[in-house]
Amino acid sequence: MDEWRNLTADQQPTWAEHPDFASSIEELSTVPPLVFAGEVDTLKARLAEVAQGRAFFLQGGDCAETFEGATADKITARVQTLLQMAAVLTYGASMPVVKMGRMAGQFSKPRSSNDETRDGLTLPTFRGEMVNGFDFTEEARVHDPNRMVRGYHTSASTLNLIRAFTGGGFADLRHVHSWNMGFASNPAHSRYESMAREIDRAVKFMEACGADFDALKTTELFTGHEALLLDYERALTRIDSRTHRPYGTSGHFLWIGERTRGLDDAHVDLLSRLENPIGVKLGPSTTAEDALALIDKLDPHRIPGRLTFITRMGAGKIRENLPRVVEAVEGSGAKVVWVSDPMHGNTVSTPSGFKTRNFDDVVDEVRGFFEVHQAIGSHPGGLHVEMTGDDVAECLGGAAAVEEAHFADRYETLCDPRLNHMQSLEIAFLVAGYLARD
Repeated sequence: MDEWRNLTADQQPTWAEHPDFASSIEELSTVPPLVFAGEVDTLKARLAEVAQGRAFFLQGGDCAETFEGATADKITARVQTLLQMAAVLTYGASMPVVKMGRMAGQFSKPRSSNDETRDGLTLPTFRGEMVNGFDFTEEARVHDPNRMVRGYHTSASTLNLIRAFTGGGFADLRHVHSWNMGFASNPAHSRYESMAREIDRAVKFMEACGADFDALKTTELFTGHEALLLDYERALTRIDSRTHRPYGTSGHFLWIGERTRGLDDAHVDLLSRLENPIGVKLGPSTTAEDALALIDKLDPHRIPGRLTFITRMGAGKIRENLPRVVEAVEGSGAKVVWVSDPMHGNTVSTPSGFKTRNFDDVVDEVRGFFEVHQAIGSHPGGLHVEMTGDDVAECLGGAAAVEEAHFADRYETLCDPRLNHMQSLEIAFLVAGYLARD
């Protein structure tokens, strides 16, 4: 399991010499798992359905979670938005939706530079709250392994609330209207309410026919994050008592980022040894040979749903760069899950210095993703978005257009810009339309 320690490991904190490093790792190695092997196996079965074209995979959540943001209200809003998006996709496309929060572990982020300079002062860059603090001070920017322990406990409380929601009646489809309450009236919500009324009629019809509603009363909501911090992921690896196989218990689904997907690097090596379903982000430079080599390393037995390719090529490049990758993978016989991440390839900066994304670019990359798969005959299996259930202003455009002037009051992210609640619903309706035509 520890061969990765002798390999290149990019984007790692410099905390090995910290006096609390050993005790933090020891504590994480003995705490209860955040997720359980049986849950991971269930997700593998669900993703196998996606890989074979019989379901759709929806993942959404914060760019980088914060400890202060793990409140009941914010988690509730995020879960509500995911449930709304899934309802739109399920009803609009007549297809099961595998739901996953980019939650309960997304506390770290890769960065393009190790340092940041302001007014002549150079400090380590902010790498997410599981590594260091956002405030630009020497004390805050220290890489502190104690933050991994806090990240674990924050993830545990987040998962506790998610499980209560999804198993305790909150996700009952007969309450589909209530997920829309508390948000301001706008075109996307009106459209959602119209669809909710149709769902109500369908549910009442089935009820009158005596149908069993157990499947409508609860739902499955899995969690996933980028497995960036290898110390954290290794400390939370457990051997399953049933199979005697290693599982990453920090989340159901773990992915490798575009910056750390080197075939002979530490991230690929460690995750190749876990039983979890694994994702890999593929940027515009990805070649067909890269994708095939990753399959050989991460999915040597060609198990449907074991491997998810999350494409993030940018609106201007996806139609040119994605086809050759998809054609090579489909021709190899591997059954991967194809997912569109229309966020990371479309980040720009405004003249005032805000990082943002144009909603039209996000939409265009999703459209290009579906066009490529339709032309090849492969299954466009999923959508991966950075989003929030709050009414933030971080991505420009949308039906109730967000403008740069709104950033001063409603720009809240500590890292990359997210779709707000309404923009997330707009994307869901768009994708449902594509799936219905597919």
